[in-house]
Formats: sequence, C-alpha cells, structure tokens
Amino acid sequence: MQAVEAILFEPVGCLAEFPAEPFNQIATRVFGRKKKPSRSGSRSYWHLLNLIEAAGGRLDSREAEALEVEAVAAAILYEDVQPALAELDAMGIRLILASSLSTMAVGRFVERCAGFSATWSRETAGGVKAAPLSSALRGASLSGARTLFFTDTSEGIKTARTAGLQPILIMNDPDEAKRLALQNPAGGIVSLHELPDFIRLVGAKNTGPR
Repeated sequence: MQAVEAILFEPVGCLAEFPAEPFNQIATRVFGRKKKPSRSGSRSYWHLLNLIEAAGGRLDSREAEALEVEAVAAAILYEDVQPALAELDAMGIRLILASSLSTMAVGRFVERCAGFSATWSRETAGGVKAAPLSSALRGASLSGARTLFFTDTSEGIKTARTAGLQPILIMNDPDEAKRLALQNPAGGIVSLHELPDFIRLVGAKNTGPR
C-alpha cells in the first residue's frame, strides 16, 4: 500500500452506529421490499443503496429524506471518532465525508461530527455507492491508491474497489470481520484509535530505512 494522503468516510457503521429501522422503512415504503428486514443498520443501509442504484441512483422522496435525518439523529457516534479525526488532521491527512445519504442527512451528521475538509452526498455526486467516492477523488484531485475508504460491510469493500480506493475493514463484529477478511481488504482496524498509528506504519514502510 502506498503512503496515505486522504481518507474517505461513510458515516453509517464507520463513524456511528445507525439504527436499522429508518432504512428498512424506506426500503418498504418507497421500494415495496417484502423481505425480512435486517437488524443491522449497516446492512440495511447498503441493501437500501442497492435498491436505489437499481432504480437509477436517485431517491426523490421527502419521506425518505425525513427518515434518513431521523436515522442521523438516532445514530450513536463512536467515542473514538473525534479524537482520531483531530489527530489525523494534525498529521496532514485530508478527511472527507463521502456518503450515499441525502444532502440534508449529511449536513445534519456534520453538525454532530465536525472536522471534514469536504462533504459529498448522493445528490451532489449524482448517484450512490461508488459515485460519492469517485466525486470526492476528482473534486480533491486525489489518487485512489493513496486514499482509504473505511467500511464494515461486504458491499462497502466492493464499492471501494469499484471507485479505485483502498478498502479498510472496520471490525465492529468479530464474527462478521472474520468472514469479511476473506475478501482481502487492504487492512483492518478494531477502533479508530488505531487509525493514526496505522497511517504512520504505512508511511514508514513506504519511506524505508534512512
């Protein structure tokens, strides 16, 4: 892995624990999904993104937007997020929020979690999943090989690779992490507290002995 110059974050599952119910309600009310909903906020969210992608990447629904804002309000921000972001910023790492949430939901999340140099939503990127990541790369003139994307789902790993980024696994659930590790992400961390040292280690390997 090359030295890291930027990190893209998707809030759901990586920066906060989101409730599943608002995303399940959107899938049912807007797309008529009849399958048994997941109790995992991350899996419910990425399943919803697949439905949006199949419908052309747009979700023009005030009800859906309101439910996403509800999900943001109920999300529990991980306690290690703000200290880690502050340390990474001091290290000169560019921090970008690149999400498939609506612009309003992204704005509400940033009100709760500051520290990003830029933000992208599905509206500003013109699509979901890989679209916000690709837009963030282009907008900041970043190299995908030097940019990390954190995720805790299989869909997130696939999306990062589609956009040309380095997928890093957030190991929220030990059993799930073991399964996802078989997809060979570029790395993995248990807590964002580990992230600055992870970045330093990658940089040291690229610098080599002096």
